[in-house]
Amino acid sequence: MKSTLSIVIPAYNEQSRLGESVRKILAYIEKGNFSAELIVVDDGSTDATAEVARASCADFPKIETKVIRYEQNRGKGFAVKTGLLTSVGDIALFSDADLSTPISELPKLVAPIQNGEYDLTFGSRALDRSLIGVHQPWRREQGGKVFNLIVRTLTGLPFWDTQCGFKAFNMKKFHPLFDLMTIDRFGFDVEFLYVANYHDLKLKEIPVRWNHCDGTTVSVFRDSQRMFNEVRQIRQNTKRGVYDKK
Repeated sequence: MKSTLSIVIPAYNEQSRLGESVRKILAYIEKGNFSAELIVVDDGSTDATAEVARASCADFPKIETKVIRYEQNRGKGFAVKTGLLTSVGDIALFSDADLSTPISELPKLVAPIQNGEYDLTFGSRALDRSLIGVHQPWRREQGGKVFNLIVRTLTGLPFWDTQCGFKAFNMKKFHPLFDLMTIDRFGFDVEFLYVANYHDLKLKEIPVRWNHCDGTTVSVFRDSQRMFNEVRQIRQNTKRGVYDKK
């Protein structure tokens, strides 16, 4: 039977914390007694990420789970797209492997799509900062604000936090847009939102609870040039008609 909800977790070298996250998600599904599947995508990890995921999934045999692994690291965006394209749910949500946004926040994003109010919903740390429990280091937090200002300036998107790793999709509306996507790494979140908005999907930025977790491999300052280039690529793609439906 087709699952009504798919949850996708992209993971790269996450063996130390992925097991706990997978068990929390599956326990949440089990307790909620709703139809759902969990898809973990191992983005070419060099550790035991996939094995840890499979072992944790095995503890919940009644819930549909998939662990997808490929050898070469392709980027978080590629992993998310791989998981979403594999999903069978009417609605799909992706969450960061560290569960910096607790899985219990899921109804905030899923309910508006189920009700037909929106086609794409995404968590925001910027709209209600009182919901942040553990903040990022000051330099990283300020870098994130600068990046979002660049995003707003270059893309015209009216949102304040495009990078929170907690987004949900009406897959019937969003699936046809995958062939237009070009970015596999840092800028994929922005491209997802931009292309969906470009094609008149209904988007909603929703404040969610969030806690900084140590261990991220992305540095806003170290990777800022690549981030900027990928956002600029979105603007260039628009001018070249890349995002127009074929």
